[in-house]
Amino acid sequence: MSELHTVSTPRAPQAIGPYSQAVIANGLVFTAGQVALDPATMNLVPGDVKAQTDRVFLNLQAILEAAGSSLPRVVKTSVFLATMDDFAAMNEVYARHFGAHRPARSTVAVKTLPKNALVEIDCVALA
Repeated sequence: MSELHTVSTPRAPQAIGPYSQAVIANGLVFTAGQVALDPATMNLVPGDVKAQTDRVFLNLQAILEAAGSSLPRVVKTSVFLATMDDFAAMNEVYARHFGAHRPARSTVAVKTLPKNALVEIDCVALA
């Protein structure tokens, strides 16, 4: 069995529960779901789903970099939206952050997200 290595960086929000920002196992980085928390204040960034999605990607990028990875190495994402009405706006920001890279993705609407966020995203990337 491969060893598990936890990842932690002050450039992303600290865990608000009993979990790690990410775990590295078998050459893969598994991030925790990220909402739009500003790591300096631990408060949600103000604004709409576009502003929140942008902050989520900054958080994911910081965690991936701390794990020795990056957004171009992401193989799968899961996107959770408070409402599917925000899909197009989230997708616009999502596409901007990934550029031509197209990881596999699932997107679902959920009843409520932590801190009443509008979007949460997690990912799996190559370490």
